[in-house]
Amino acid sequence: MRIAISTGGGDAPGLNAVIRAVVLTALQRGWEVLGIQRGFGGLLGEAQPVPITRDAVRGITHLGGTILGTTNRGNPFSWAVKRPDGTVEEWDRSDEVLENFRRLGLNALVIVGGDGTLRIGHRLFLKGMPLVGVPKTIDNDVRGTVITFGFDTAVNTATDAIDKLHSTAESHQRVFVVEVMGRNAGWIALNSGIAGTADVILIPEIPFELDRVCDKIRAREAMGRHFSIVVVSEGAKPRGGVEVIKEAATAGRAERLGGIGEHVAAEIEARTGKESRCVVLGHLQRGGTPTTFDRLLALRFGAAAVRAVEAGEFGRMVALDPPKIVTLPLEEALSGHSGVPLDHDSLQTARDLGISLGD
Repeated sequence: MRIAISTGGGDAPGLNAVIRAVVLTALQRGWEVLGIQRGFGGLLGEAQPVPITRDAVRGITHLGGTILGTTNRGNPFSWAVKRPDGTVEEWDRSDEVLENFRRLGLNALVIVGGDGTLRIGHRLFLKGMPLVGVPKTIDNDVRGTVITFGFDTAVNTATDAIDKLHSTAESHQRVFVVEVMGRNAGWIALNSGIAGTADVILIPEIPFELDRVCDKIRAREAMGRHFSIVVVSEGAKPRGGVEVIKEAATAGRAERLGGIGEHVAAEIEARTGKESRCVVLGHLQRGGTPTTFDRLLALRFGAAAVRAVEAGEFGRMVALDPPKIVTLPLEEALSGHSGVPLDHDSLQTARDLGISLGD
């Protein structure tokens, strides 16, 4: 057997652990493993596939990032090509991906990615490519798995930042708005906000009203608490409004969200008179050493992906269904986003603790 592994989309802590698990598990079976660099770009001439040996994955479990590189602009079904006149044209190069896959003598591909990468993988599977998916996203919004690796580390990073902001917020009697990642799902904001004892948490699943946010800040002021912490997902939006877009969509790339934190901070200051500041954590949440939980989950996912290849379970994704790692059809996993259910216990916990959700 000769298999390959690629990592696509935004990076997440734990990617290297998955790579190590796939390689070691495959080598245990006497298989050969190739690394496809820069997502699907490595099958389209952007980089040469490289053999991955036991030595190549030694000591990488604790490292953030991915030794194979990644990109969120590498959709072979809509490959952006810049013309000499500066315009951008999109081509369908999926047939080239399959052709190069076969030319390399590969029997299977393990793709590690979030919603976008897995959707591309599913389309390639329907065209005949034998592959297995591994869910990766710090947003924790892939259906079918209780949790994705990278999420726990991102929440820890956000919580640590919130902890640090408490002291400066109280010292200056300010409102700090912390913008965290979360396009469609508020898991990072909700978990880090509760753990970091935020006063307000705004998530995409619950459209907020600024009056309610300001009411909470005024109530704290009346109790002699002259500072507040507001945690907001980048995809949160006011009731009747839309997400704040930082950069419009371009060929080969989806629109970029960002700016809701600045908007909320400005409105709080204008409405309450409280000095407000915004801190955008951004890609800090993607970097750093993965937590023990993320390392273990990533290693379990990687080993399970190779077992799925061995069993011929192609067109499927590995997932955590405690206490087991299972597989499910990619089509099922891609049937929608896994946001925060409105009846989730954590939402009720937040309300019971007196945290405002902006509604």
